[in-house]
Amino acid sequence: MSESLVQSAPNALSASDTAWMLIATALVLLMTPALALFYGGLVRAKNALNTMMMSIASLGVVGLVWAIVGYSFAFSSGNQWIGGVDHVVLRGVNVDARGSIPHVLFMAYQGTFAIITAALISGALVERMRFSAYLLFIALWAALVYAPVAHWVWGGGWLGRAGVLDYAGGTVVHVNAAAAALAVALVLGPRRDYGRQALLPHNVPYVLLGAALLWFGWFGFNAGSALGANTGAALAFVNTFLAPMATLVVWMGLDIVRTGKATAVGVATGIVVGLVAITPAAGFVSPASAIVIGALAALPSYFAILYRARTALDDSLDVVAAHGVGGATGALLTGVLASAAWGGTDGALAGNVGQVGRQLLGLVVVAAYSGALTFVLIKAVSLALPLRTVTRAERTGLDITEHGEEAYSHDEGTVLVLPMEAAEPVPSLHSVLEPSS
Repeated sequence: MSESLVQSAPNALSASDTAWMLIATALVLLMTPALALFYGGLVRAKNALNTMMMSIASLGVVGLVWAIVGYSFAFSSGNQWIGGVDHVVLRGVNVDARGSIPHVLFMAYQGTFAIITAALISGALVERMRFSAYLLFIALWAALVYAPVAHWVWGGGWLGRAGVLDYAGGTVVHVNAAAAALAVALVLGPRRDYGRQALLPHNVPYVLLGAALLWFGWFGFNAGSALGANTGAALAFVNTFLAPMATLVVWMGLDIVRTGKATAVGVATGIVVGLVAITPAAGFVSPASAIVIGALAALPSYFAILYRARTALDDSLDVVAAHGVGGATGALLTGVLASAAWGGTDGALAGNVGQVGRQLLGLVVVAAYSGALTFVLIKAVSLALPLRTVTRAERTGLDITEHGEEAYSHDEGTVLVLPMEAAEPVPSLHSVLEPSS
């Protein structure tokens, strides 16, 4: 999804391209509620709504930031580092053609990427971050981290000009979000129960449903990045079809070899890792190569998750291992397997060994920029708002303390009313039913 794709297309509207991009935009927008289900099922019941709200809130907060300044910073004329202010508050974004689709539709499609990228970060900080601080953080992050990185790779910036290949966001979306997630998790510190008791998923069917809907939406994510109903979209669609299948099979095999059981959470995680890994390569590699990428991507992410569980890092839902490691693996394999015969630049297997170095450059630069600036932003947010919930709130559950409601009613005859002026969180039935640390 590069600026060159837009510039090389004729500046005349195509009805078929517009129709496909309308569908693709809706598919990618669906991915954020799908992520809410995926993440929501992985946490404890007392934090299910809060976790899901972190994804859903991004639809509003990041969506508006994108329309006001983010799109302009990413895709208007500027310099190699950041776009200008040509399109602030969508000035000049109209129904005229940008490539073969209306400019306003191109803006909306790109906005869905910004929304889900910010939402991905929440997986590393669930069950302990104040909701108001989170909202301020993702607003700043979308404008100051995501938009410049998108400009570097897709908006005519320096990484795109240097030859970094990222078809639909392995670096711009997944490595970017994972580096930010790591920085925020380190600043927040672990949950108070982390390492002291099992923090188990409360609803595995939600996790499976979320993964399935993510896969469905990902066809818009990858195939839509061709920006039209064309052969590039067809290739990206098929590669998005095949790669997660390979990851899923390898992940189940690893589970069976290691424990004798294939877990549903493992299956769902494998699907997501496969989708992440094929994202940078989707329109640049053959279907056979997509299967190879999917199969190989399972290995580093699987063992990264196992390793993380033995550390003090509370990356609650393994954003770094799934999205960071998966995205990096896919980006590097793009440098190996990309082929001009399939619409990309030749990679190392075709004799262009330098492409691997360019891919590595993109990964290192984006991870360093995102991690460092995220650290600054989260520290700045902490000066305005407290980041962490209090101990009692963590024990009670953030659904009640942050939102005044619960995902599940334990007594249909009881209505819990939170007084607006309450200084202390009102305990829910979870505080009685669940053992405190």
